[in-house]
Amino acid sequence: MNVEDKTRLEYALRGKAWKVYWLLLKNGHPMSVREVQRALHFSSPSVANHHLEQLRELGLVEKQNIGGHYFLVSQVKIGVLRHFVKLGKLLFPRYFFYAVFSTVFFIVYLLALMQGFTRESLFIISFGAIVSTIFWYEAIRIWSLRPF
Repeated sequence: MNVEDKTRLEYALRGKAWKVYWLLLKNGHPMSVREVQRALHFSSPSVANHHLEQLRELGLVEKQNIGGHYFLVSQVKIGVLRHFVKLGKLLFPRYFFYAVFSTVFFIVYLLALMQGFTRESLFIISFGAIVSTIFWYEAIRIWSLRPF
């Protein structure tokens, strides 16, 4: 996907269309117009249908011939989605994994490897606390940018 296509998609995927795309990405299974309307608390099914059709025109979703359910056919890494990793039906900020990794090693050091309060251990404690805090801050910040 070239830069122009990404820019066009970022412009088209905002507001309620972004929420619909996020819902389909998160669910991972086809959804009807009514299911989308209920899940996102839209005022009517026609609002959900409008945004699903927008996504279909962009080539991101398709409509099943039987049943009329919409399903995701293309995943794009634009906007805040660049910072998320999908595991099954769950979406995690990338920084979440860095935060868990750094925090686990920091705790292991504190509980098992630290011999006493020397200059080196104080440096490692300070460094570990700062790194873990930064990663947790970034994970929470990115998590707060999700559509809902």
